[in-house]
Amino acid sequence: MISENKLLNRISVDSNVMVGKPTIRGLRITVEHILKSLASGLSTQELLEDYPVLEKEDILAVFYYAFEKIRNEKIFSIKVNYDAPKYAQVSC
Repeated sequence: MISENKLLNRISVDSNVMVGKPTIRGLRITVEHILKSLASGLSTQELLEDYPVLEKEDILAVFYYAFEKIRNEKIFSIKVNYDAPKYAQVSC
């Protein structure tokens, strides 16, 4: 098993590369692109074939990076009163 630090070290953020989006090892391949490709149905093997510079550990790093971004996410429900007026009238 690869350590969490080794995985996260594969993800880099540099304002001079891909407008500062997180990339894999400073390459012009973004975490966003890998996630979108996988979500669209591309397999890990297909990604590795399409991008020979990628390694299996890079894909694992993308998953771990995404996990780290959402692991402490909190979702709160709010109650919305749709009967309230849309605009409040204020008089001075």
